[in-house]
Amino acid sequence: MISQFDQSGRLRHLITLKGLERTQITDLLDRAETLLRPAGDLPSRNEALAGRTVANLFFEPSTRTRASFELAARRLGADVLSLDVSTSSRAKGESLLDTIYTLQAMQCDIFVVRDAQAGIPEFIVEHVAPHVRILNAGESHLNHPTQGLLDMLTIRRHKGGFDQLVVTIIGDIHHSRVARSASHALSALGVGELRLVAPEHLRPDARDFPDAAIVDDVDRAIDGADVVMALRIQKERMSETAVPDPAEYFRRFGLDPRRLSLAKPDAIVMHPGPMNRNVEIAPEIADGAQSVIEEQVTNGVAVRMAVMEAVMAV
Repeated sequence: MISQFDQSGRLRHLITLKGLERTQITDLLDRAETLLRPAGDLPSRNEALAGRTVANLFFEPSTRTRASFELAARRLGADVLSLDVSTSSRAKGESLLDTIYTLQAMQCDIFVVRDAQAGIPEFIVEHVAPHVRILNAGESHLNHPTQGLLDMLTIRRHKGGFDQLVVTIIGDIHHSRVARSASHALSALGVGELRLVAPEHLRPDARDFPDAAIVDDVDRAIDGADVVMALRIQKERMSETAVPDPAEYFRRFGLDPRRLSLAKPDAIVMHPGPMNRNVEIAPEIADGAQSVIEEQVTNGVAVRMAVMEAVMAV
């Protein structure tokens, strides 16, 4: 595993939240919180990345994450290049490293990388020049560190801390980089209890979540929870015989008013998006008073600004 920090302990790259200490995560959350502004106010801006160039390399489809990184970089004064994968040289047969070296020669400073193949962000770190920074924007089923950070910021803003909290995550845990990054962060922050619940064939290997309780029953998993996060069930998986069809999934695992009533009265509802309404979450819950889903999106821009500030401050 490559080091994400320099010899002084300052962040150089962000590939995973696994192994980060509580203070390292808290410092990023603290900075992100200072960058938040009330709805309707002008967004926070500064020139921390003035003269720098951020290259968004999304070799896997994305709307929210890509737009969030673009806005974050521009609000820090950076030049932003977003590669259109469908017309990129990589799609024409150029190797990944040749693409990286070409953009590095154009004096790109930060590469924001999203790829369906495991290990790609770390592989790039091993081959770029020392001054270049790599940020993982989603890697296979393994890591989505900035999503994990924005989820932690959202929880902290509503609950204040983590040590007494019960957090429940429902859905396709087995394939979820969101669940893994959330688990890494919650473990570091000392969460009281993390519960995971999924259909039988979408349950994770317990070794991947050593600090979580894997629960069979959805109602039991939600009972008394402070935070309930529903994960997207990818419709392309619905053709697999082991996965219920959308209506059956919603009946068995969907977050509806009856199930949410089992959580604490002040529980918050989260979802990383995009949502399949009436599959993993009922519309009245997604749009209801306990939902913080839009806040997650807002917090994502601030978190990504904080991370880019941190890596370029080295």
